[in-house]
Amino acid sequence: MTSQYRLKTPLSSEELGKLKIGDKVLLSGKIYTARDAAHKRLVQLIKEGKGLPIELEGQAIYYVGPTPPKPGQVIGSAGPTTSERMDPYAPFLLDRGLKAMIGKGQRNKEVINAIVRNEAVYFAATGGVGALLAKAIKTSRVVAYEELGAEAIRELEVEDFPLIVAIDTQGRNLYEEGVSQYCLP
Repeated sequence: MTSQYRLKTPLSSEELGKLKIGDKVLLSGKIYTARDAAHKRLVQLIKEGKGLPIELEGQAIYYVGPTPPKPGQVIGSAGPTTSERMDPYAPFLLDRGLKAMIGKGQRNKEVINAIVRNEAVYFAATGGVGALLAKAIKTSRVVAYEELGAEAIRELEVEDFPLIVAIDTQGRNLYEEGVSQYCLP
């Protein structure tokens, strides 16, 4: 049986520990966007012992490269991108306080281990509905790596951004357990 929660960033291990795979979450507050090019730069800064351009503690990163906004819009279509491209970098960010990642698709074992180790979660956003997801985004501004265009790091203010818990703090994985529940023997 799934539950529905309303959460606001910054996120804590205590509140994330209540979530189970399949739970619905309406997320509000500040989140960041970043894809593989930005992740690579963030990890390089970490390895060099330098400061990051964003605060990771208790935050969520949404794997998205939004399209340009039309006149009067805050942001264009903002659907999730495939998460596995961020897998080489995600454990570094989780170990430095990141509490949630938002994307679509499976994660590798190292990422799942880092999720468990850091009492974090992986949320799935529904692919193919980027225009609808954009309606939950109230503000958008580039905060780092503007030269990356759509892949720049943005700070988004979201209100009731709809998500599903795909990997919970215990490492339970909806992409594995969900399949076993719905596939024929």
